[in-house]
Amino acid sequence: MASKLMTDQQQTSSPTPEKAKPRHEPSVRDIVELARSQPAPARGAWACSLTTMLLLWASFTPLNYGWLAWLSLVPMLQLVRIERKTRWMYRSLFVSGLVWSVFTLQWMRLGDPAMVPAWGALSLYLAFYFPVFIAAARTAVLRFGIPMVVAVPLVWVGLEYLRATLMTGFAWYFLAHTQWAWTELIQISDVTGAYGVSFLVAASAACVAGLVPLKWLEKLKLFPPVQVPKEFEHLPAEGILAENSSRAEFKRPWLHIGFSVALVAVALSYGFVRRGQAEFKDGPRIALVQGHFPSSMKHDGTEWEKIFMIHDGLTGQAVKHQPDLVVWPETMYREPLQVLDEGVSETDLLRMAPPVRSQSRWLESWESHHVPDHFRKMAEMANAGLVIGVDTWHATKDGLNRYNSAAFISPQTGLTDRYDKMHRVLFGEYIPLKKEMPWLRKLTPFPEHYGIQKGESAKLFRHGKWTFAPIICFEDTVPQLVREISNGADESIDVFVNLTNDGWFADSSEQDQHLITATFRAIETRTPMVRAVNTGVSAIIDGDGIVLEPDQFLIFDEEHRRMENGSMRDPETGEWRKNIHATLVMDVPLDNRTSFYARNGDWFGMSCCFGAVFFFVAGMFSRKPTQARANGPNFDSGN
Repeated sequence: MASKLMTDQQQTSSPTPEKAKPRHEPSVRDIVELARSQPAPARGAWACSLTTMLLLWASFTPLNYGWLAWLSLVPMLQLVRIERKTRWMYRSLFVSGLVWSVFTLQWMRLGDPAMVPAWGALSLYLAFYFPVFIAAARTAVLRFGIPMVVAVPLVWVGLEYLRATLMTGFAWYFLAHTQWAWTELIQISDVTGAYGVSFLVAASAACVAGLVPLKWLEKLKLFPPVQVPKEFEHLPAEGILAENSSRAEFKRPWLHIGFSVALVAVALSYGFVRRGQAEFKDGPRIALVQGHFPSSMKHDGTEWEKIFMIHDGLTGQAVKHQPDLVVWPETMYREPLQVLDEGVSETDLLRMAPPVRSQSRWLESWESHHVPDHFRKMAEMANAGLVIGVDTWHATKDGLNRYNSAAFISPQTGLTDRYDKMHRVLFGEYIPLKKEMPWLRKLTPFPEHYGIQKGESAKLFRHGKWTFAPIICFEDTVPQLVREISNGADESIDVFVNLTNDGWFADSSEQDQHLITATFRAIETRTPMVRAVNTGVSAIIDGDGIVLEPDQFLIFDEEHRRMENGSMRDPETGEWRKNIHATLVMDVPLDNRTSFYARNGDWFGMSCCFGAVFFFVAGMFSRKPTQARANGPNFDSGN
């Protein structure tokens, strides 16, 4: 009886199975959380990354479809919207960036077979910027809640500034450069530098990216897969998608659209106002001499006479139009200008002598004044000032220094001054750590003792009533250098004079892109620039960044030995003329405006750079240990 009573009590006290385990229907969030351990497949990230790289490549030369730049970042920015990274997301960004860099910089291989390793090294370096960009942007948006239309352009511009300054800098292929033909839009460069234009384009792309429907992201398989048990199939798929993509939703789209449209409207309004303030007046009449000589000829001593005769003949044609100044390209006067310090003995000179030089001829060359005397005769015959690109050998007690120089010659006083290039091209004009790591020289096409020293300071050439600031080769692509020359000058600069040799790169997009990049320096400083370029593109650029059609564009027909007056653009293709012997003559329009950017520097780019670095570092230190162990290195936040 007791046993039976105990059994009854146990049965009474024991809950029924239904009561012990009540049925609990999970929410959509519970179901989604079940899938958190499995990231989305990689194909969506590959599709987004590769599409962006293709659009970005087409935005620059040689295709030069600048309007595509406004959409180029849109596919890649979908990877900022998703809360959890996909498989291989950062790898796909790096590989896609590498593909873009290799194809964009393909012109580097044309210089010399030994430049191929440098081409590869620079491409690898640039490829890292794309995963870093997405990592920092994701941290800003997903962790700190900053709207995409603010976070994306801030990070992008910050990384552009970093790329322009790090390791001597590579300020090519900014988003801003795709808009070079939209004259009114790019006038804000005199406030923010070219970085402001890049900000506009990136902000607009972020706005468009946020308007992409979430269902498109689902079709691209950018969200983690959600396996719904059969007993919960009655839940609507829309609810699952909405929960899975809640962080990717673009809330208050009209606010973002209004922000990006307002930015462009303000920039355009500013551009129209600033252009209306210009009062251009005729300045010095300048003749630009453009030869067409591959760099292999430049380094062939048997071709030096031909190089001189062509440039001298083109100068003679220019003199007929009475220029105030004649400019030759970089290093196109092939005999070196030799400068000897006091106290340097014959013993010192013999110690510096190249192996191929006989001792007697070497010593005689330092006693001669052949090059300065020849320069003076040339200026007297032209009755004009000359700026000539020449190699300088400077013998000091410490050794022989070599410089890439611009020599200024007056018809009254002869060789007056010279400027030595300050911004040297990495692996092109100097090899870092050459003594510590001699194998680095093999990455260049140059002999063992090749290399130039860095110039000490900027120079101003004064001729007539004008002041000229010389810059050499890629220096016209370095915004901070040109700004420092402009702001640090003792007096107002009337014209920047660029001497360049693009003969390394044959008939490639480099020549066009180099000119496009240089146009932004004229706007940033509100100072016109003239460019004498071996192989082209030689040009006169006004303070609005417009490449002007010269009064005279004299083309030398080498086959028929005659000069023809033509246009700077090929009438059949509309492209700038390159790879021809020519002379350009024009009165350079002087600009009356001043520049906020020239006075105050890279305040905008530096501010964005600080933000970009902060978000990237914050993302690095926001990883959850369990995720890091499960998924490997991860820069994401909010996962």
